[in-house]
Amino acid sequence: MSASRQSGTTDELGPEEPEPGGAELLAALLDGMDAALCAFDADGVVTHWNREAERILGWTAAEAVGRHGFTGWAVRPADAGDVEERLLSAMDAPGRQVHEFALVTKDGGRVLVRMQSASVRGGDGKSSGVYCAFSEVHAQIDLERSIALSEALFETASWGVVLVDADLRPAVVNEHAARAFGVGRSAVLGRPLADLLGQGVEELESALTHVLAEGTPPAPAEMWVTVRAAAGGEDDAEARRCWRSGFLRLASPLAEEPVPLGVGWLFLDVTEAKQAEQEASQLRFRSQQLHRAARATAECEDPTEAATVQLDFALAGFADHALVDLVAGENPVRLVRTAATPVGPPGPCRPVATAGIPVRYPEGHPASQCVERVGSVRASAGAGASAERAREWAAARQWPEDSVHALCVVLRSRGRTLGVVTFLRGAGRGAFERSDAAYAESVASRVAVSLDLAQVLSP
Repeated sequence: MSASRQSGTTDELGPEEPEPGGAELLAALLDGMDAALCAFDADGVVTHWNREAERILGWTAAEAVGRHGFTGWAVRPADAGDVEERLLSAMDAPGRQVHEFALVTKDGGRVLVRMQSASVRGGDGKSSGVYCAFSEVHAQIDLERSIALSEALFETASWGVVLVDADLRPAVVNEHAARAFGVGRSAVLGRPLADLLGQGVEELESALTHVLAEGTPPAPAEMWVTVRAAAGGEDDAEARRCWRSGFLRLASPLAEEPVPLGVGWLFLDVTEAKQAEQEASQLRFRSQQLHRAARATAECEDPTEAATVQLDFALAGFADHALVDLVAGENPVRLVRTAATPVGPPGPCRPVATAGIPVRYPEGHPASQCVERVGSVRASAGAGASAERAREWAAARQWPEDSVHALCVVLRSRGRTLGVVTFLRGAGRGAFERSDAAYAESVASRVAVSLDLAQVLSP
C-alpha cells in the first residue's frame, strides 16, 4: 500500500478504500527482491523485513519487525549509536545515502554489508520513515567487478569482443572488433555476418549455431576469414586473416530454465604468427626434400635420371606438373622438350622423345622470357578466371589444360644457360610467390648440374 494511502490522504482514485490483495502483493514483491530490504518508521521502529534480509542475518521477519533500530540485536553495542544515527539521517537528506558497516547475525557472527538508505515521503511531502536496501559487501563487489569487466571489454580490450544475438547478428561490438571488420561500431550492429566477412563466414556461423545449441566449447578455435571491407582491390591471400576465437553461450539469469540470449565471441588476430609458423614448417619440409633428393640422385648412374628424380622430390607439396626444355638455338630462342610429368593425373617426371623438334611456344612465352632474362618468370591465368578461360590460357602456352599458375626457372651450369624448368599448378593451389621462386631456383641449380653432366657424357 502506498504511503499516501497509509496516511489517509486521497488522490485521483477517490477516498481511501481497501485494496483487495494489496498487502499480499506488497509482501510478495518484498520477498521476491534479490536485495535485502528493511524499513523504519519515523521513530526508528522496523516496519518491513524481507526474506533476503533473513537469509543474510538469520533473523526472521517476526523477530525483526517491531524492534527499535538495530540496537541490542543486529549490531554490537559499541556500534549501535553510530549505525542508528547514520540510518535515520537519511530522513532529512536528499537522495540516497550509501554506508558500509558490520551487522550481527542471529548466530552471533558478523557480516559486512553495504547499505543504501533513502527517506520515505508521505502524501504531504514530509518524511515518514526510511527504507534500506543492503547486501553483503563481497557480493556487491562481485557485481561491480562484473560490470567493470564488461565495460572494459567493450571499451579498452586488446582483442575483439562481439555479442551475437540468437539470429547470428552482432548486437554489441567493441572498438577492437570494429577495427578488425574495417567499419564503425554502429555500422556493424544488426548486420548479417555475411555482409562483413567473405571466406570463412560459413564456418563461423556453424560454430555460433553449435554454441547456441550445445554450450560453450572447451577450447578456442582458429578460423581463417576474409574481411570484406579489407578485401576490396587486394589479393585474397593478403586479405585473409586468422582469428583465434573463443565462444561463450549467454543465458538469462532471470529465467527458470537457461534461455540462450546469444553468444559472446572473443577473437584475436594471429595471422602473422600463423603465417610465420606455416612458413617455418614449409621451409623445414622443403629442406628435407632437398636432402632426400640429394641422397637419391647420388645413387643414379644416369645423370638425366638424376635430374628427373630431383624434380619428383621437388613436386611434392609444391606443384602439379614439371616441364624441362633445353635450349636448341638462341636467335630466336628455341626450346626442345626433354622431360615432363604426365599430362593427366600427377605422376613421375620422365624423359620425352621429341626427336629434337622445338616446342611451338608463341612469342613472349614465359619460358622464352626466362631464358632471355636469365631469371625466374611467374605467370597466372588469374584468380577470378573461369574454367574455360583457364583452359584456353594453358592451351595457348602449350601447357596441360588444368594449369592455372606457372613458374619458369632458368637452368644454368658452368656459366651457361642450358634451358628452363617450368612448374605448373592447378586451380586447387595458390599462385607462386617469391618464396616459391627461391625454392624452385635451388631445385633448378641441382637439375642443371645433372643435365650438364648428361650433355658432357653423351656421345
